Amino acid sequence: MSIDSNYAHPEVLVTTAWVSEHLRDEGVRIIESNEDVLLYETGHLPGAVHIDWQRDLQDPTIRDYIQPEAFAELCSRKGITPDTTCVFYGDKSNWWSCYALWVFRLFGHEKVKIMNGGRAKWIAEGRPLTREVPQLAPVSYSVPSVRRDLEIRAFYADALEQSRAKRPLIDVRSLGEFKGLVTHMPEYPQEGVLRGGHIPGAHSVPWMLAVKTDGTFKSAAELRKIYQDDLGLHPDDDIIVYCRIGERSSHTWFVMTYLLGFKKVRNYDGSWTEWGNRIAAPIEKSL
Repeated sequence: MSIDSNYAHPEVLVTTAWVSEHLRDEGVRIIESNEDVLLYETGHLPGAVHIDWQRDLQDPTIRDYIQPEAFAELCSRKGITPDTTCVFYGDKSNWWSCYALWVFRLFGHEKVKIMNGGRAKWIAEGRPLTREVPQLAPVSYSVPSVRRDLEIRAFYADALEQSRAKRPLIDVRSLGEFKGLVTHMPEYPQEGVLRGGHIPGAHSVPWMLAVKTDGTFKSAAELRKIYQDDLGLHPDDDIIVYCRIGERSSHTWFVMTYLLGFKKVRNYDGSWTEWGNRIAAPIEKSL
């Protein structure tokens, strides 16, 4: 299946066939990032490296991302230079690969792509997996001068201001989470959230509306209907997306930013884990 040329940036999506042809290309690094951090070890694309969203991207002592120095060291270990084209894929319809891509963009890495359909599509097509972990010599990656927190990331204060100003907030969790009926998805960690509900004024647009049953993204026309026609949003709007810990909202951030061309979408990665526990944070419930 080809990539829809009507996406705002069709070049950021590649097919499984494209990846199969470019697995060993110099200047291309295939990166697997999953919710299940042990999945890579059971079999992965030949030559693919693993990025563990907790161990590799999160600071070990504070609830924040790693610093620029640690990001440069991570890339060096994974054989990634600033000029490397990073092609991300993973489980859960590419939740976590979109999350890893978002973190790479947070540090200013420019050349990023997603393999449409992720792990499930590759396996469904009978393409090869291996347990062999590539042995890569460290390469040079300059320490990024900044982390782009102000450009593509939102914090609690930003989300609160967005709510008070009645600017667009999109809650991409399940409808049950949005309504406050549950605080997490079934069979997922509760993570200590004390209150259910949503940020006042937020729109409920579950992330899964953006994908087909095979995990690939819906067409540009279908996505425009969801985010523009039905919600009345404009590509120039200032928008904040959130979920529970920032991974599902990274998926929606990718859809809105790259596939639809929205110019200012920020991911509130603190999301409901922060908001639902914060003293005096206002909430709404929809019963």
